[in-house]
Amino acid sequence: MPPASAGHAGGKRSRTTHTMSIIDNRKAYHDYFIEEKYEAGLVLEGWEVKAIRAGRANIKEAYIIVRGEEIFILGMHITPLSSASTHIRTDPTRTRKLLLHAGEIAKLIGKVERAGFTLVPLDLHYSKGRVKAEIGLAKGKKQYDKREDEKKRDWDREKARLMRVKA
Repeated sequence: MPPASAGHAGGKRSRTTHTMSIIDNRKAYHDYFIEEKYEAGLVLEGWEVKAIRAGRANIKEAYIIVRGEEIFILGMHITPLSSASTHIRTDPTRTRKLLLHAGEIAKLIGKVERAGFTLVPLDLHYSKGRVKAEIGLAKGKKQYDKREDEKKRDWDREKARLMRVKA
């Protein structure tokens, strides 16, 4: 065996996970302050995975609930492909279970029930070839917070435009 290279301390290598975004839920960032983010697996059927790969999913109106010791996503719409099998009954908006570690679930349940947080889907992406959902632990924004964000965004846009004009 070749000797271990000097560049790896302790023989550990850094792993980089490549994620590729499928859909973003920009409305969530507009309506909520996102405190923490979690990556969750999804329990999907075969036709759903194929439809998601074809870009036929929508999470704008989706929300996340806690039932017992499990977390589910409701309102996520996956439009079935026309080539879907005829013997499978497709339900585009069925309730889908989210997969997280037990400790993460316990922590999220505690924050949602006691601290007044809510869970919102932020995006769907691929991680190591699997479809994952990024969920956010969020607090709702008031109307004046939304207006404040809009003013800041408009000012940043105006600043960038002025800088381009001068250059």
